Parts: sequence; structure tokens; C-alpha cells
Amino acid sequence: MDLHNLTPAAGSVKDNTRKGRGQGSGKGGTSTRGHKGAKSRSGFKEKRAHEGGQMPLQMRLPKRGFKNPNREPYTAINLDQLQAITDKYHVSEWNLEALHKHSIVSRTEKIKLLGRGTIQARVNLTAHAASEAARKAVEAAGGSITIV
Repeated sequence: MDLHNLTPAAGSVKDNTRKGRGQGSGKGGTSTRGHKGAKSRSGFKEKRAHEGGQMPLQMRLPKRGFKNPNREPYTAINLDQLQAITDKYHVSEWNLEALHKHSIVSRTEKIKLLGRGTIQARVNLTAHAASEAARKAVEAAGGSITIV
């Protein structure tokens, strides 16, 4: 066996079908695209959600709701979460830098303390906002909340 004797296995190599190269090829004329219409033309691309002239689904469904452009997104931290991170890291002074250093929030997030759960640790927290229930719970445990 030499390199010049090597051939692919029988049936493994198939010739490409040459469409649109005359009637003798068997694929001439319309080149297997049917007759006329947009789909027979070169460069045809159907738009997303095109339903052949029928009203598209996203236009048939009603529009709902309202997105407030002035909404201030906050990252919520609840009392039970604050208690857990205080126990884990043994820190009682939580400001924005400390929360970022321990990968609890990112630098750009605004923080709001919410009142789910309980807190026993004496914690001094600096946040952007706090609910009334959370403020009362932290102050009852001997801590304080500073709003930035």
C-alpha cells in the first residue's frame, strides 16, 4: 500500500448537486425553489415572527403594565441575613465598603434593610434605605442604622 493507492471507502464521498446549471443537470430551471414568490428569490430572509400576513402573535396580545423610568432599584438585605453575615464574619460595623469587601453586594448597588427575621447582634449599619420595622428591630437590639 502506497500513498498514491489510497482511495476513500465506497459510498463515503458524494458529489455536490449543482443546481441551476441547465436542464441536463436535472436541477435546472427553478433550481428546486418552486415557482415565483419571495422564497424563490436570492437573498430571501423571513422576518422574526412573520406569520404570512396574518397578524403576528405579539401584536394580537394586549399590552399590560407600566415600567417606571424613575424607579430606584435596591438590593434587599433582611434582618436574618444581616444576623447570619454578622455571625459569619464577626463584624458589627457594616458600611458599604465592608459589605463589598465580603462580596455581599457590588460597589454600585443600593442597599435597603428589610424587616424579615430577627436580629440579636448589636449592629451599626450604613445603608441607602431601611424599612420602619427593620429600623425598630436594630435599635431594639442596641444597634443603629445610618442612611446615606
